[in-house]
Amino acid sequence: MKKAVAFCLPAVLLSSCLFACCGCSKKQKEHTAYEIVAEFKPSDNTLTGTVKVDFYNGTEAELECIAFQLYANAYRKNPLYSPIPYEALDEAYYAGENYGGIVVSSVLGSVGYEIGGADDNILYAQLQSPLPPEGRITLDIGFSTKLAKLNHRLGVTKSTVNFAGAFPTVCGYSENGFYECVYSDVGETFFADVADYTVTLTLPKEYRLATCGAVTEEKGLESKKKHTVSVANARDFAFVIAKDYSVLQKKIGKTTVNYYALSAGQDDKNQELLDYICTLVSFYSSAFGEYPFDVLTVAETELIGGVADYSGLCMFSKSLTGVDRIYALAKEIAAEWWYAAVGANRVESAWLVEGLSAYSAALFFEKNTGYGFTKKGLIDGSLKEYLGYKSVYQKALGWVDTRMQRPLSTFLNGYEYGCVSADKAVVMLSELERGIGSKKFMAGLKKYYSENRFGSATPAALVGAFERAGAQVSGFFDGYLSGKGTL
Repeated sequence: MKKAVAFCLPAVLLSSCLFACCGCSKKQKEHTAYEIVAEFKPSDNTLTGTVKVDFYNGTEAELECIAFQLYANAYRKNPLYSPIPYEALDEAYYAGENYGGIVVSSVLGSVGYEIGGADDNILYAQLQSPLPPEGRITLDIGFSTKLAKLNHRLGVTKSTVNFAGAFPTVCGYSENGFYECVYSDVGETFFADVADYTVTLTLPKEYRLATCGAVTEEKGLESKKKHTVSVANARDFAFVIAKDYSVLQKKIGKTTVNYYALSAGQDDKNQELLDYICTLVSFYSSAFGEYPFDVLTVAETELIGGVADYSGLCMFSKSLTGVDRIYALAKEIAAEWWYAAVGANRVESAWLVEGLSAYSAALFFEKNTGYGFTKKGLIDGSLKEYLGYKSVYQKALGWVDTRMQRPLSTFLNGYEYGCVSADKAVVMLSELERGIGSKKFMAGLKKYYSENRFGSATPAALVGAFERAGAQVSGFFDGYLSGKGTL
């Protein structure tokens, strides 16, 4: 039963100032830790369990309640903010109309709780007394998540089961309080602070588990298998299960790379893809800084939109083939550096992840030929796509919004989002590299990564990193981000 309480003060949209802070102002040596125990039952497609949260108040404010994201409620019937684009409904709901959602049964350690937010997407847990800065409190949340038959981040597909956003997690904290993410069918609606996860999953024994983090223990239980997984400094915890996975593994530096393939009987091709993934990890580690996790898992699944990235886990759709797969993996694995490690707010500053990841892929293909892409070709393609978008929208609507620094809610569709957040950002970064030189450019990216690793980065952090590398770039960025420049 839900209990009425006073709500946490909702997080408001960030300042319209281009370089406003959207994360904690200081790096945290301590952070929140999760102990999650859950079991998946295919008979009714439910994941049921408990989330024990050892919450650390790394803010400078006393907190009277803690806000948790309930991403799974976006899959219930008639959500206000659906994660599924209208044009993809038939592809996503392959078994016809069906729904999911999450039920919170208890919040032990609180004096009351309520489900609210803009779209029943937030759990508010009221504390008995204010929690001071650097204080800790433990809450124990009982939950049951129903998965729809759906080719999405959270859903039962024809050949896999995807678990992303399956259980309550603490909202990221901004200068305005807990930041409440509402799902969108455009872009990536995620912003979270890092935490440590220990997760115990009980699954039918015929399923193989592809997960964030490292599996530290497996125990057979007649028809079931219990897996214990741990990962530190993660912004999320996601996993995929399937009966037909083939698993390949390779060590690259300190990182173990796992590839879970659905394409059985294609050992040579699967090995080639694993080798390619390892080449990406090696390049990005050398270019920007060491990969942030001990384990990287790449899992083939069924997924509209092609790819999805999490802390130490990249899902990609088996429908991606050829050069489309090659490029998508290059971009999404780069996001392990620019989202999972650096932690930008993808709702307010999508270009910080999309643009940097796409340009990182261009940098990779500049040094690694033979994959069907060139750096110049990707930059020219981005410029052509962006200019085409401007022309089409100007003619059709009589106006065009060229701002890069803008919330997801202002994008009309995925096409506009891609043209502005990725294509325009690629052009901007290519102009920046050309203007300040490759040496200062790469030095700036390395500073941005090292200074914001496991923190929450902002546009100001990127500008500051380049300036500390010896390049005066604030005016340059302002013109692109505000849409007031010539492009």
